[in-house]
Amino acid sequence: MTAPTHSVRHDTFVLERSYPAAVARVWAAFADPEAKAAWFGAPDAATTERTVDFRVGGREVSEAVLDGTSHRFESRYFEIVERSRIVYAYDLYVAGVKLSTSLTTIELHDEGSGTRLVFTEHGAFYDGHEEPGLRREGTEQLLGTLGAALAA
Repeated sequence: MTAPTHSVRHDTFVLERSYPAAVARVWAAFADPEAKAAWFGAPDAATTERTVDFRVGGREVSEAVLDGTSHRFESRYFEIVERSRIVYAYDLYVAGVKLSTSLTTIELHDEGSGTRLVFTEHGAFYDGHEEPGLRREGTEQLLGTLGAALAA
């Protein structure tokens, strides 16, 4: 019997967005579980689990079913600097298969009366289960959803 082949592909991307909302409001969109639930995840997915422990060492789990398939996000917070920086690592699973592990840094900067957000992600993508470019596209959409929630 042939042993399974395993691979890992690394990718890094940086996305910057400007939002017409004060840093305190953008910060709350990440730190407050109810505010985060308004924009984080696929809008057409049925949430089956959501827990947020927003503190250094805290964990966050978000699981939803989309088109009959489970999507699970499991993270741990490593650094939180109030209204400035969030650093966390997360695993992403689809149908119970681990797609990737990523380290993410979110930086918030005053920009006049608004906020400039810098989102940096370093990912390890396992066994060809996901193309790294798709993660960037998904994150771009997610940041767009955040912008819509902040504009509401």
